[in-house]
Amino acid sequence: MSVQLIKHKFTVDEYRKMAEMGVLKEGDRVELIRGEIIEMSPIGTRHAACVARLINLFMNCLGNRAIAWPQNPIQLGNNSQPQPDVTLLQPRDDFYATQHPQPADIFLLVEVADTTLEGDRSIKIPLYAEHDITEVWLVNLPENCLEVYRQPTPTGYQIVSKFYPGDTLSLQTFPDITINVNQILT
Repeated sequence: MSVQLIKHKFTVDEYRKMAEMGVLKEGDRVELIRGEIIEMSPIGTRHAACVARLINLFMNCLGNRAIAWPQNPIQLGNNSQPQPDVTLLQPRDDFYATQHPQPADIFLLVEVADTTLEGDRSIKIPLYAEHDITEVWLVNLPENCLEVYRQPTPTGYQIVSKFYPGDTLSLQTFPDITINVNQILT
């Protein structure tokens, strides 16, 4: 006989209250995905270096045209608050002090994946498409490439491209900025 377990799905408000009450601590590496609190993987050195390169690259290329938001929460609806590795946001004077960024605030979202590659592809990227994030990059460290996802639909992204060291690409929102994949992967 199989036993059916009943799961409780959390809302963003419940998740926030858990942090305020100390159930979730400041240093806890968790994120809310589709109502479930998910523990995040530890950050390895190659992953950390890639995030640092991306932040440096975006700050140098874009200046004050965007806010580079590293490993901070964004809010997707009422049941998800992921923490992408890098998010490029529309500039705001308050730097999102009153609320976490929403999909309409996001120019580009970047996930850097080494041990989390399959989870990012099968869970996070479809979530981003459902919430109409126009462009998502997945830095695929195991395969040493950059996967670019564009044209979201409720069922996924219509355009998926792979770029390798030596290739160049432009950001969809900033077509005047050209990036060599070597600037991200080394």
